[in-house]
Amino acid sequence: MRLYLTAMIVTLGLWSQELRADPNFWQHEFPKTDFSQTSVPNWNEILSGGPGRDGIPALSSPGFIPAVDEVRLGAREPVITLEMEGEVPRAYPIRYLTWHEIVNDTVAGVPVAVTFCPLCNSGLVFDRRVAGQVLTFGVSGKLRNSDMVMYDRETESWWQQAIGTGIVGVHTGAELTQLPAWMESWSEFARRNPNGLVMDEPGANRSYGRNPYVSYDSRNRPYPFFNGELPPHGIPALARVVRVGDKAWPVSRLAEEGEVSEAGVTISWAGGQASALDAARIANGRDVGTIRVRDGAGKDVPHDVLFAFAYHAFWPNGTWMLGK
Repeated sequence: MRLYLTAMIVTLGLWSQELRADPNFWQHEFPKTDFSQTSVPNWNEILSGGPGRDGIPALSSPGFIPAVDEVRLGAREPVITLEMEGEVPRAYPIRYLTWHEIVNDTVAGVPVAVTFCPLCNSGLVFDRRVAGQVLTFGVSGKLRNSDMVMYDRETESWWQQAIGTGIVGVHTGAELTQLPAWMESWSEFARRNPNGLVMDEPGANRSYGRNPYVSYDSRNRPYPFFNGELPPHGIPALARVVRVGDKAWPVSRLAEEGEVSEAGVTISWAGGQASALDAARIANGRDVGTIRVRDGAGKDVPHDVLFAFAYHAFWPNGTWMLGK
């Protein structure tokens, strides 16, 4: 049950040099990985999060129950919602993704990976097909800019979760297709989708519903796994931003304005969703609101709601949409 937070408490950053990724060291853990192929300019960018390969166990072929039968989730608890044409809408509770980080599923005939990186607050859904091959993703135990590094079990290539791109191995440079999905409260999903499905509780021995990162999103700086440059414009490192492409809108601005239409999208904010990274019980987290991003035709647009430091790390030349 060790998570990245456990490793941080134990090490207090003192092992960072020893735990830096080195192909000669990691080869025994990932024997199929072709470390000669990489887009990472410096191996020192990659750190061990503590648990090794599959120490945080990804899930495959999860079970689901009707939304009307779900009694464990609090009304304000966050879920990742996936609504695909030809399939009943599905909700993936963050209370489970906090402990597993990746769910390999198939929805409407499409193999998908539902992902959540607690250290970046990044919740993304990807199509698992790459060059005609269906990949199955696991958690490598490695971090880059505090973001989860995933790996595929077929080639053991490494993938950066926040950008959905292969960074080590034969799939270096390959890009996963991000699907429209969003994080919202359980009550929002259930009210809109009374006939929807919700992922059932996994059978692993985990403290589902508990937040192992208490008050993380109130910190001035990320945990010591991140040593990069902090965001510009005086934006707090752990402020949430909405990323669409290479543009980022501070959630604080959206909460104040309610709705913003810019750069070809309309972004709305509505209260009622608990932070998964605040209180000891996720259901008791402070209200951070729900974001929806739609295009001019009203269709949902792929996006992410992540911490400002992570956006700046992966899009250093991105555009900050600060308004007036």
